[in-house]
Amino acid sequence: MLKKPPIETPPDKVNTVIGKDTYFKGSIKAKGLIRIDGEMEGEIDTQGDVIIGEGGRVNLDLKARHVAIAGRFEGNLEAVGKLEIRSSGIVVGSVKTNAVVLDDGAIFSGNLEMKEKDQQVKPLLKRVGAVDEASKDKNK
Repeated sequence: MLKKPPIETPPDKVNTVIGKDTYFKGSIKAKGLIRIDGEMEGEIDTQGDVIIGEGGRVNLDLKARHVAIAGRFEGNLEAVGKLEIRSSGIVVGSVKTNAVVLDDGAIFSGNLEMKEKDQQVKPLLKRVGAVDEASKDKNK
């Protein structure tokens, strides 16, 4: 099994950092990348990405483009793009996203809603329903 390296981002790419020994309670509204290695309570609304490092512990209402979690997340999460839960990551709460990647060892407990796939799911459900109806007719 290949082990992925820890989530690292070059310092010139990160717009906001909540450091290892930092506790923040409140709201952040941003356009760029946010990295959390400390503790945070509150809400984040960003057009950019959010990275929660291995030491990160958060209880948030979070809206972002892409989210990568290697620490602990509790709350409501909405990712327009992709949610990645790394092997050391724990997510507890309600998630809405377009894509999910769970590494071996990742923990997820809560509700998951995949968005923007309705057009692909509805025809499939209709076909499955049609198959079920045909099966019922044969069993009569």
